[in-house]
Amino acid sequence: MSGPRYRQAEVGGVLHATLETRLDGTQILRSTDALGDFPDRLTDRLEHWAATAPDRVFVARRGADGAWLTITYAQMLDRAQRVGQALLAHGLSAERPVAILSENDLEHLTLALGAMWVGVPYAPISPAYSTVSQDFGKLRQILGTLTPGLVFASDGAAYGRAITTCLPDAAVVLARGVLEGRRHLTFDDLLGTTAGAAAAAAHAAVGPDTIAKFLFTSGSTKQPKGVVNTHRMLCANLQQIRQCFAFLASEPPVLVDWLPWNHTFGGNHNVGIALYNGGTLYIDDGKPTPAGMAQTLRNLREIAPTIYFNVPKGFEEIANAMDHDEPLRRSLFSRVKAFMFAGAGLSQAVWDHLDHLGEQTVGERIPIFTGLGMTETAPSCTFALGTDVQSGDIGLPVPGVEVKLVPNAEGSGKTEIRFRGPNVMPGYWRMPEQTAEAFDDEGFYRTGDAVVFKDPANPLKGLRFDGRIAEDFKLATGTFVSVGPLRAKVVLAGDPMVQDVVVAGLNRDFIGLLVFPRVADIRRKFGLADDLNAAQVLAAPAVRDAFQTLMDRLWAEGTGSATRPAAALLLAEPPSIDLGEVTDKGSINQRAVLAHRAAEVERLYAETQDAEVIVPRR
Repeated sequence: MSGPRYRQAEVGGVLHATLETRLDGTQILRSTDALGDFPDRLTDRLEHWAATAPDRVFVARRGADGAWLTITYAQMLDRAQRVGQALLAHGLSAERPVAILSENDLEHLTLALGAMWVGVPYAPISPAYSTVSQDFGKLRQILGTLTPGLVFASDGAAYGRAITTCLPDAAVVLARGVLEGRRHLTFDDLLGTTAGAAAAAAHAAVGPDTIAKFLFTSGSTKQPKGVVNTHRMLCANLQQIRQCFAFLASEPPVLVDWLPWNHTFGGNHNVGIALYNGGTLYIDDGKPTPAGMAQTLRNLREIAPTIYFNVPKGFEEIANAMDHDEPLRRSLFSRVKAFMFAGAGLSQAVWDHLDHLGEQTVGERIPIFTGLGMTETAPSCTFALGTDVQSGDIGLPVPGVEVKLVPNAEGSGKTEIRFRGPNVMPGYWRMPEQTAEAFDDEGFYRTGDAVVFKDPANPLKGLRFDGRIAEDFKLATGTFVSVGPLRAKVVLAGDPMVQDVVVAGLNRDFIGLLVFPRVADIRRKFGLADDLNAAQVLAAPAVRDAFQTLMDRLWAEGTGSATRPAAALLLAEPPSIDLGEVTDKGSINQRAVLAHRAAEVERLYAETQDAEVIVPRR
């Protein structure tokens, strides 16, 4: 019997590797493909496409009337040169860079490319730190590290309080609106500048080691760290991606993408793929939320991407929508060569759902890519690209990256994966101690991620993700609990009711779970009234019964105390961005939740059973 049929998508780069095993048990994986040549500056690709495909649309975004506003490669080169010239007048440098507070938009991208053109580093900062946060805690930390000389925001009303509170001295540029009591420039002022000799000279001085941008980590442990992104890092990684996604060289890619540019997946990986390969990026103003999905679905009905990226929740929402939306199915499946997810693991149920929809719509499955990368590596270091890929696989190293596998790292009993290559950061900005701690004595970046071989008998079949070393712990009995796989199992088993879980149990007798539910999905699943608040939804008898059944299943399927949760508490209060419990892309910080919700943890282990705590029926 023949296997399932997959859409043809030419791939390479990570299909084969060599494995070196050292006397101490450390292993080194390397791609058998050599890394090809790449440009000295990312803006060299803008210049190339402006010369060879000047009228091709580089980027587009819907305007207020719903029509697409477009910028061609030639137009973007001209805009970048003008903005670059204007920036030089402010005496900006790595010591006084540009801070961008805004979401993805045409002005943001123009400013970023203009800054890179003249060698001025910029830092895209999560909009949530200005518009959602109430105390601006993370924003203050980031700006204190950066000391920016100029700040850009799309709208004075939305970002005015953050700018006034946290940036009393920097020059301000606004795309729209005003800042009361504060002199500012408009974005049109920058575009109105004529590029001249100063911009040309500054551009000529930009090289591979020039800092292109600072990207800040989410601060999941301690404070956010500014990752130095050089032009070498960005260009090397985009060449690595091009060699792995070989079909990118066959036709200019078309992307429909919402992923935020203050994160490496959206800002480096996806924008970079479009620019490096002469493609077109349609900025999607939707998000994988109940309110935001309508815009994403509208865009995907109209624009058929050739490769599509999203976080797992986004793919889940799109798959559910396609069940009853034929125009969406026809458009999305019409020419897409591959799907890829990042930010968290895609549940096998959603993976299978996408496969089924592809077969139903176009008679074949769409390959689903995955891998491992991070802000510190620009981001991609490994990919799993075969048709036998499953959720949790991360594959083999990309060309030019050496993978070091360190057994029993930090005494964890697990194997840590570390990276060395031209796409790895030189360090954290103005944080020498953290930089020194980040690398081992051979210059490999310590990821803190654990991996296992997919097939121990055949290591060259690739690697699988095995959680974060720092999240794992021991019970009072000395039994080691591997948090990552357990979290993934609970989220999958609890789909669609469970957003994420935090695993407790350090020095305790058993595992407890703090559960962040998907209240909107639960409300829909059980037909509950919209006017019920989160606590009332979670207290509904049908909901309690469903979570009781989930806990019973987890207990029955567990093999021992390290895999059997013995208590769970549903959290009506969502994770807080101000307290560092969640990033703006939705990643949960286990340590922060356990620290800030110590009272809830104690309820899991109270001698007198709490009525709201759910325990399995054994």
